[in-house]
Amino acid sequence: EHSAEHVYNEIAYPLVEGVMEGYNGTIFAYGQTGSGKSFTMQGVVDPSSQKGIIPRAFEHIFESIQCAENAKFLLRASYLEIYNEDVRDLLGADTKQKLE
Repeated sequence: EHSAEHVYNEIAYPLVEGVMEGYNGTIFAYGQTGSGKSFTMQGVVDPSSQKGIIPRAFEHIFESIQCAENAKFLLRASYLEIYNEDVRDLLGADTKQKLE
């Protein structure tokens, strides 16, 4: 019942702020197949109001980096799928390849 922006602001925004202060952050989406996990995380490009948590978080992080002065940043991100005890890297070149 909530918008993608509301979900981001309530759940992910404080987490990303902590990441920008040097803490690790994880968002774990869990639920049945077809329950909206991928849509919540990825969203769609158009309309921009339907962007998911990941693109909003990346925008947030890069805007914060752009505003920072006299600082260096190292950003690492992973996007994993765990399904039937198989782990896949959704940011990798081959998203069908199972990880050890």
